[in-house]
Amino acid sequence: MTPWIHLHAYLDARIQRARTAPSRGASAVEWVIITAVIAGVAMGLALLIKNLVGQEMGNLEKAFSTRQ
Repeated sequence: MTPWIHLHAYLDARIQRARTAPSRGASAVEWVIITAVIAGVAMGLALLIKNLVGQEMGNLEKAFSTRQ
């Protein structure tokens, strides 16, 4: 058996398994959705922290500029 025939048979078997296993695709979609939600929450928290730090920095700049 040549390597190409072996590779072709292997890939055919993998493709057939992937086509007959619907739960694997569904779990991949679930992982993508979960990851997107977590990334969205993380980005929202990062934006919130950035804004709070920016506001506090502005307050400190005002406080130090009025003292001089």
